[in-house]
Amino acid sequence: MKATKWMLTALLFTVPIAVQASCESVKADISKKIIGNGVPESGFSLDIVPNDQADQAGGQVVGHCENDTQKIVYKRTGGDSDTGVPADAGTTQDAPSQ
Repeated sequence: MKATKWMLTALLFTVPIAVQASCESVKADISKKIIGNGVPESGFSLDIVPNDQADQAGGQVVGHCENDTQKIVYKRTGGDSDTGVPADAGTTQDAPSQ
């Protein structure tokens, strides 16, 4: 019985850490896809913002995480005037419907 309580307590403390790691891993995966499409690493930024601040972030939403409570926003930082995001940069859930 005591072992179960300790395991439950440990789980409650590790879940928030795992959720944050999951958001960072989604961001890293999207970053790899963008770089793989020829955009230099210094040519863009990805920011994790709360859902209600995604519109004010000044970029394009390319992913989501933490049970859809956070958005990953892409911003082009280079002098290049092309502001488009590679088509396969985000997840399939973020792709525009056709």
